[in-house]
Amino acid sequence: MCRSIVTLRGEEPATTEEVEAAALQFVRKVAGSRTPSAANRPAFEAAVAEISAATRRLLDSWETPAGARPPAMARSRVVARQRAAGGASR
Repeated sequence: MCRSIVTLRGEEPATTEEVEAAALQFVRKVAGSRTPSAANRPAFEAAVAEISAATRRLLDSWETPAGARPPAMARSRVVARQRAAGGASR
């Protein structure tokens, strides 16, 4: 699968932006196109929205068994959050 898609389930809940970015990467990979043509844009954007919604439902309903630790936050998520925090404070 696409290496750009990271594990979103973890100690901290995934942000809306992280969910949408993962959905976008997935649709790009499946479609084989980074940017859709004007004719395909509605289908592309609808797919991103549907996958984002499905991902959010999955993450919101996922139950971690008692005593189990959620996976550690992916390094790329940590770096992206640090960049966002640094950019927001400027």
